[in-house]
Amino acid sequence: MPSDEQLIPHLFRAEYRKIVSVLCRHFGFREIELAEDIASDTFLVAAQAWGIEGAPPNPVGWLYTTAKNKAKNHLHRTAIYDEKVVPEVTAMHADTHEADIDLSQTNITDSQLQMMFAVCHPAISEEAQVGLALRILCGFGVQEIADAFLTSKDVINKRLTRAKERLREEQVSLAIPENALMDSRLEPVLATIYLLFNEGYYSLSNNQTVRQELCLEAIRLCTMLIENEATNKPQVNALMALMCFHTSRFHARTGPTGALVLYDEQDTGLWNQDLIGKGGYFLQRSASGNQVSRYHLEAGIAYWHTQKEDSTEKWVSILHYYDKLLHISYSPAAELNRIYALSKAKGKERAIREAEKLGFTDNHFYYALLGELYRDLDNKKAKECLQKALMLAKTEPERHIIRNRIDGL
Repeated sequence: MPSDEQLIPHLFRAEYRKIVSVLCRHFGFREIELAEDIASDTFLVAAQAWGIEGAPPNPVGWLYTTAKNKAKNHLHRTAIYDEKVVPEVTAMHADTHEADIDLSQTNITDSQLQMMFAVCHPAISEEAQVGLALRILCGFGVQEIADAFLTSKDVINKRLTRAKERLREEQVSLAIPENALMDSRLEPVLATIYLLFNEGYYSLSNNQTVRQELCLEAIRLCTMLIENEATNKPQVNALMALMCFHTSRFHARTGPTGALVLYDEQDTGLWNQDLIGKGGYFLQRSASGNQVSRYHLEAGIAYWHTQKEDSTEKWVSILHYYDKLLHISYSPAAELNRIYALSKAKGKERAIREAEKLGFTDNHFYYALLGELYRDLDNKKAKECLQKALMLAKTEPERHIIRNRIDGL
């Protein structure tokens, strides 16, 4: 149980999103700011009251009761206004005024799931979807989101405001899509969870706490999809497997000083075997249906990266997955990773020939890869490539790794 000083921040992270989702489901997405205001006011009152009287025996119940009362007070004021000023509106909103605010666990879960589809609507950009997911579904503060994206609070506030306005214009409602629309609507939801996870796993932020929280929140959101019968699809299980495999190596990816550790140099004793086992479980569950998603293929790649032996079979399998992945979801990063797998499976000379055809001359990962491929074959050429990578690198952790590789020559 968190200490008294940590209790409010802990509960804000865990309960804010639940209160907002339930109130939004009750009021409608058009009133999302109202839902956020009521939730924020609830925690403000808690901070003031508990600071004087101490935390109550049931802090969560206290928050829910306070949020309900604030919502009911708003509805009561609205009802009086409608009755006195605009009587014709009263009939339209009678059900909303009378209905209780349902903060049962079932309704909380359903509301969050519906909110997930609302904030991941294709009408807004992927960047905005991730920002809204962090704020509304994960309970992140605006400063934490700014830290995750390496930008300012002002930029994040404007981004979130524009996204919510756009969703209102599209008249987005909180609802689980019908079966016929599920796969198409599920895709942006999975893409948002995937981006959220990557923002944590590959984050350039030095805030280790935020990085890990992003990954854990992505896993939590994916778990909600898996636990709902309508959204428990093979691609959802594949994404969960992918995230479990990656998270299993989280603590091995950085050294004692926080510097990144390359895959070949990781301490495999730090790999989390429980998460590797869970990844295998979800990968097996994803093996149904007749469609293979990018998450299936990336989960397969991630699985082989949790196998400690450096065998030809391992790298041939990884190469096979990358070949398929590039056909359905091309990216320069996947192309470069494929070249690395090719060097392990078929030899450096062949990998160099294919790499140099790519010509990604503005990409420091490209030159870093060439530097590794030329190592021990032509160290002069390797050093030239690594020096180009050093000039193009964007962050100090990346430059630190490249300098170490140059020194190693």
